[in-house]
Amino acid sequence: MSDSAVEPEDVRHVASLARVDLDDEEVDRFVEQFADILDYFETLDEVPEVDSETDLANVMRADEVRDSLDQDEALRNAPEDEDGFFKGPKVS
Repeated sequence: MSDSAVEPEDVRHVASLARVDLDDEEVDRFVEQFADILDYFETLDEVPEVDSETDLANVMRADEVRDSLDQDEALRNAPEDEDGFFKGPKVS
């Protein structure tokens, strides 16, 4: 493993933030993987910067005004709507 200081407590903290339950074996595996990832970032920091092309070209199509759906047409296939708007599920 590298000299990057990744501790099991760090992995458990990240897992709790992500609401993921890890057993001790998984924590140990992630400690090694996180350390490897941090090593890759250190390696990338050592790569010299190169000059990039400053001339950028817009490759997107030009904006065009076109007819769009009216409100009734847009809501026609909605599973639920309320007061002229799409209604989604409640998120708690």
